[in-house]
Amino acid sequence: MHLRRSRYVVLGSLLGAVLAMPSAWAAKSEKEMIARGEYVVRIAGCNDCHTDGYLLNDGKVPSSEWLKGSGFGWRGPWGTTYPPNLRLFMKDLTADQWVKEAKALKRRPPMPFFNLNAMHDEDLRAVYHFVKSLGEPGNQAPAYIPPDKEPPMPFASFPPPPPAK
Repeated sequence: MHLRRSRYVVLGSLLGAVLAMPSAWAAKSEKEMIARGEYVVRIAGCNDCHTDGYLLNDGKVPSSEWLKGSGFGWRGPWGTTYPPNLRLFMKDLTADQWVKEAKALKRRPPMPFFNLNAMHDEDLRAVYHFVKSLGEPGNQAPAYIPPDKEPPMPFASFPPPPPAK
């Protein structure tokens, strides 16, 4: 019984110490969240579409330009879609709203929304913190163009057009 009380005293002391320094704990936690978010954004390929020039420059685009959307269109039977500016998308959302939105998101191709839907909540929260840390959101990407309208260049076509005869 005495051993049990000692454990509670130790646990209580540790909890008290942690609660006594919330700002240092929060700052470290925020920094870790941002670093984790950057990692998830990189490995999930978010920049590949949502950052202009990222693929063509082997990922060598300053982070100040990351996730601002792109004017490069993706054309297919669905019409032409453009990767939106994720900074603007998340601008007025809380972390909880973003997680809820990301879990339910459905988009036209080529967005792999099903991968976003499957992400762990902790990773989605880290992405949120990272995106929010990037700064000024920039401008909207071009709007969706229906399948019967010709998009301006540049764009990729899916499926590819039949070969010329």
